[in-house]
Amino acid sequence: MLIGSAATGPHEVSAGPGPYPPGGQEDRVVARIAELETRLGDPTDERGEVSYARLLEADERAELSEHGEQALDDLVLNADFVPHRLGGRLERIDTLVRVMRQVFRRDIALGLGYGVTSFMAAVNVWSSGTEEQRRRLAELLLDGRKVSVAYHELAHGNDFVRNEFQARPADGGYLLNGTKQVINNADRAAAWVLFSRTSPAPGSRSHSVVLADRAGLDQDRYRVLPRYDAVGVRGCHLSGLEFTDCPVPAAARVGEEGKGVELALRAFQITRSAIPGMALGATDTALRTVTGFALGRQLYRKSVMDIPHAKATLATTFLDLLICDSLSLAATRAVHVLPEETSVYAAAVKYLVPKMLTDAMYDLSIVLGARFYVREGEFGIFQKHVRDLPVLSLGHAGSAACQATIIPQLSRLARRSWFSDDPAPGSVFRPHEDLPDIPFERLSLASGRDGLSASLVAAVDELPSGSPEERAAHGAALRLMDELRQIQEQSLGLAPQDRTALASPATFALADRYAVLLAAASVIGVWQQAQGGSDTFLADPAWLAAALHRLGRRLGHSLPDLPASCENRLHDEVLARFHENRSYDLYNAPLAG
Repeated sequence: MLIGSAATGPHEVSAGPGPYPPGGQEDRVVARIAELETRLGDPTDERGEVSYARLLEADERAELSEHGEQALDDLVLNADFVPHRLGGRLERIDTLVRVMRQVFRRDIALGLGYGVTSFMAAVNVWSSGTEEQRRRLAELLLDGRKVSVAYHELAHGNDFVRNEFQARPADGGYLLNGTKQVINNADRAAAWVLFSRTSPAPGSRSHSVVLADRAGLDQDRYRVLPRYDAVGVRGCHLSGLEFTDCPVPAAARVGEEGKGVELALRAFQITRSAIPGMALGATDTALRTVTGFALGRQLYRKSVMDIPHAKATLATTFLDLLICDSLSLAATRAVHVLPEETSVYAAAVKYLVPKMLTDAMYDLSIVLGARFYVREGEFGIFQKHVRDLPVLSLGHAGSAACQATIIPQLSRLARRSWFSDDPAPGSVFRPHEDLPDIPFERLSLASGRDGLSASLVAAVDELPSGSPEERAAHGAALRLMDELRQIQEQSLGLAPQDRTALASPATFALADRYAVLLAAASVIGVWQQAQGGSDTFLADPAWLAAALHRLGRRLGHSLPDLPASCENRLHDEVLARFHENRSYDLYNAPLAG
């Protein structure tokens, strides 16, 4: 039996989330976001305990904001990582993304350091653990404790099948031996999820996952290693663990012995889908910061906003946020609706979204000019987000690792799916619609189906072409469908080695192009499902045309210039949401401030 202890630490934590809130899923998430915004307060008000000013001060000390952590304790944020049947609030992955976006818009390090690491660890147990393990972990999290996850080792990077950390079978359980590095919250976690070698044989069947409950370990058999200094997320507690013949019971193993790789890859389908979408909150803040600068600063006797380049940059950054949110939405909702297909979608999100957000931050920094380098004051939060955001493209799976997940599936999809599958159901693209529980048992390591790409193909015959904006969108969609045809032909012709992680650079570029097409399909799906709805902006073909045009240009397509109305519509929306303090994503949600 796993043994635990009561919560310890500087903050008093409430006993749990309380009664499960009434109403539908959408009502609950809207209420939860409002609760978060109210408790955390206006981040631009320097008097606030969780304001940008206070968060920057904590970052300079390489600490997480104590007031920020206390506020999240008060809100029992850990409950959002625990399935509702175990006493938490987790119903849907897309709504978890929306909740965490409010934390990330203030501080990426607080979002990662307070809770997302616990979520990354917990998903392994929710998907493959025993009922006893699930209940124990739920108890820890609802008690305000933290859990860490350790997949990789510095010597082997993303090639975690070569990991050397051992859980050697012994009488009644396992003996832990070895070192794990760069683990978030290793020093203050109540339990660790450890990817461990349980057999000396080579190959993917030699590893298992162990849930090591700290309270039940022999304290003389392990130690927490010194903390690392970091350039980004400086407040996060990054350290390591070293074990020497440390016994854990057989009940600590999560899932079957030798199935660690499958378990980890199944968990990745959820975490890779979710975490990049949370980071939209940080780029939202960056866009809001630069919009305020552009409206308030004079240059060449005009406001910066009057400079065409600055105006266009703000509009395209907003567009990038909408594109990223569309892909994130489709992938997170597909976890519930198309779980057999999510392996490739999750990898595409984890690869493309951090890349696009980082590029958008660079573009915004050009508008901000020299103020981009300032680490304090009005623009300090921009510089902090610039330093913190790249961490998300590393984490438990870097960009190349995500492409390596896509590459082996390209030839299979080319043979079995593209231009023959049915489109994804409309519910994948409807951001406010209820979803069934997460079907952990149906998550598949690889699929021969792709409903998202089928949605792109189907849209070519369905998109209207009456107005100039509609014609621009339809023309871009045609080119994107041609791109899918080319990817199909090239995927069918891949040599055996190019269907593995040792593929050529050209094959990695193929995975990049495919991820862009999945984003385009998601954008089209969101726009189609918005027709006849209450959100007139999302139903407008202007943003659809601009998004498909931008993705086409990313693929190197030569496309006609967009109607001027597209950029004007985006620019007007940027200003409206700035003045009304509403989010720059698909939800247009009210924000504190």
